[in-house]
Amino acid sequence: MNTSSPNLAAGITSALETGLPELLLHFVTVLVLWAVGVVIYTMVTPYHERELIDRGNTAAGIVLAGAIIAIALPLAALLATSGQVIDILVWGVVAVLLQLITMGFVSLTLRGLRRLVEADNIAGAAVVAAAQIAVALMNAAAMVPN
Repeated sequence: MNTSSPNLAAGITSALETGLPELLLHFVTVLVLWAVGVVIYTMVTPYHERELIDRGNTAAGIVLAGAIIAIALPLAALLATSGQVIDILVWGVVAVLLQLITMGFVSLTLRGLRRLVEADNIAGAAVVAAAQIAVALMNAAAMVPN
């Protein structure tokens, strides 16, 4: 008779009972931070992404896609490396703020960003998205403990 099957099933059940609630809490925390970050991002940009995207403006879609990915990257690093919800919350807020600061810096550097995006300038949008993702990658790497 194989006695390892009941032990295996009990082990899986135990792992799910203890680990699944924690996983869900961490994942929901990151999803909320991400969603709030994206909403705030769209509120502080000098143009209205949703309206532009509804009209088929590719540049606005590229910039917003860059922001969505850029906000998610450091949050994903936190999810992968943080064991405590408080760490995820604190550093998640920092990650979102860094992305908002990045957008502010890019707006200052690329004078006329609003005009570029509203004119559907793909080259300008690509630079903005690249800057956002580059900062996010460095931010994510900085958040991974040594």
